[in-house]
Amino acid sequence: MAASDRMVLGPLVGSIDQGTSSTRFLVFNAKTAELLSHHQVEIQQKFPKEGWVEQDPKEILKSVHECVERTCEKLQQLNIDITNIKAIGVSNQRETTVVWDKTTGEPLYNAIVWLDLRTQSTVERLLKRIPGKNKAFFKFRTGLPLSTYFSAVKLRWLLDNVEEIRQAVDDGRAMFGTIDSWLIWSLTGGKNGGVHCTDVTNASRTMLFNIHSLEWDPELCQFFDIPMEILPKVRSSSEIYGLMKSGALTGVPISGCLGDQSAALVGQMCFQDGQAKNTYGTGCFLLCNTGQKCVFSEHGLLTTIAYKLGRDKPVCYALEGSVAIAGAVVRWLRDNLGIVKTSQEVEKLAAEVGTSYGCYFVPAFSGLYAPYWEPSARGIICGLTQFTNKNHIAFAALEAVCFQTREILDAINKDCGIPLNQLQVDGGMTNNKVLMQLQSDILCIPVVKPSMPETTALGAAMAAGAAEGVGIWSLNPGDLTAVTCERFEPQINPEESEYRYARWKKAVLKSMGWETSEAPSNGTGK
Repeated sequence: MAASDRMVLGPLVGSIDQGTSSTRFLVFNAKTAELLSHHQVEIQQKFPKEGWVEQDPKEILKSVHECVERTCEKLQQLNIDITNIKAIGVSNQRETTVVWDKTTGEPLYNAIVWLDLRTQSTVERLLKRIPGKNKAFFKFRTGLPLSTYFSAVKLRWLLDNVEEIRQAVDDGRAMFGTIDSWLIWSLTGGKNGGVHCTDVTNASRTMLFNIHSLEWDPELCQFFDIPMEILPKVRSSSEIYGLMKSGALTGVPISGCLGDQSAALVGQMCFQDGQAKNTYGTGCFLLCNTGQKCVFSEHGLLTTIAYKLGRDKPVCYALEGSVAIAGAVVRWLRDNLGIVKTSQEVEKLAAEVGTSYGCYFVPAFSGLYAPYWEPSARGIICGLTQFTNKNHIAFAALEAVCFQTREILDAINKDCGIPLNQLQVDGGMTNNKVLMQLQSDILCIPVVKPSMPETTALGAAMAAGAAEGVGIWSLNPGDLTAVTCERFEPQINPEESEYRYARWKKAVLKSMGWETSEAPSNGTGK
């Protein structure tokens, strides 16, 4: 490639996509939204006790550095000048909670992952202080029910159970953040002047944030007994937070930050009221843009901040249906049961039979999220016969992802009053064609998948490139590039779809009420 060809590329934007199962760094052309190169590293999840899920914040940070350096090497091999990277966006797994020491830069405990259930007794203790033990007591302030899912209860657990953290808070050394805050602080200098901030979308998942005033809520902090001085400064999703302080991209501004599900909404260009997307990652998240009005669900959905794309730009809200276990069920079939060696094999096994043969799999490994919010549920596989084999179980696992999505879509349709006539999808699992066809069959509407499935990373890149002071990515509707898509149309009759869905709902009822937080020790060192 000649130097003149190199110039044609114009400005580029990097995107750090830190998910639950992996970290990626991707580089996009700001004019065409084309993905030029990327690198991915899988992240280890630790399960120290039943229901506990942790990650090492230092491993996460190291994986980000590795992905950035490797991607830059790949770009140089392609003869692309990395000095053209003018901005970096961050998108991240939400709610996952980190507390670190600002004087040493070291985490004071492992990150407690969003899926983690150790806080069930914390939630029950807090519920006792709420009139009528009403889980939805803070819904109109935060958009969220009281649940193990959100950061405030994880932070409360850390303060109650980790002496080093209590001590650091007393000494004024502690900083709290979700993964975005930990990464931005570390990448902009860490203990040497790192910027301690978060954006409105991530803040809206803590349960400490007032989604109307867009500020940390003193009364909520008082209720959870969280010292406000450890919280990051809340900024918009698109502005310059600070500059990279090390590595190949030293001096490049970090200027976009969105929780992964908000980032996917932006990357799918769902800027209009009523547009929705479903992301199939570790979990499954359906977000529907409700514009500048806060819509509160009557059917078990969350109200969350979709984005605020600039300091002076309006905030937009979304209704969200959250499913804890989607891609994680495939990882479970691979790592726990060993019935497949790679995630791709699940599609092959399912395709060989084309049916679950009456077998239903409810993967309530972390209880049930939307629309039930039932922490006592646990996973079940039912309808087994002597005929059932691993192919049927693989099919039932994929079908479970689709049924869970259908439950959320039904809720969104009821809350919005206007049924969605197609579903825009993205995320790693959308490469599974059997899953996409099943999803269309079970929803009875077309499923539309963009040919570039990395919409989460794209959304963060768009926010970074559009930031004031960067200004290389236009978000005007007329300037957004048209996306080529693959469509999956329903291929079974609606009666069959309804019959299978009704059976699924019967299975869900059987998964509930299984676990109590007062369970006796089971000899595994609980």
